[in-house]
Amino acid sequence: NRPKSPVVCGNNYKFVLGRAATMKLGTDVTIIATGLMVAKAIEVANRLKGRIDCRVLNMSTLKPLDEDAVVQAAVETGAIVTAEEHLEHGGLGSMVAAVVAKHRPVPMNLVAIKDTYAKSGKPDELLDAHGLSAAAIEEAVTSVVARK
Repeated sequence: NRPKSPVVCGNNYKFVLGRAATMKLGTDVTIIATGLMVAKAIEVANRLKGRIDCRVLNMSTLKPLDEDAVVQAAVETGAIVTAEEHLEHGGLGSMVAAVVAKHRPVPMNLVAIKDTYAKSGKPDELLDAHGLSAAAIEEAVTSVVARK
């Protein structure tokens, strides 16, 4: 059984196809997350508060991707970390990297499943086994901010 997904959007949230939702404002780095990783991104932003000011975007749709939000994040924060429960290649990280490379190159880190086969198991154990944790996002954030 899959555990309940964390609630990250309030009752006033309105889903708009192709539009990222800003979950937290920040100026040092933007964490662009999707799915279960949005809650972990918010957790990291709260944990780093006072040291690193993290913007968090919930990229709830990849096609169409909110390219304007990606470019704005690159311009305004100068560093991006993506977080997804998907393979590193061909998902959110790859799509964001393509937009960033074309419009506003900035340091980036991707938190995703590396080039490997996933196994069966309990969801939380699988997320941790593939490095899809708040700790991995925090490490990616501190690393990318140091490269700015």
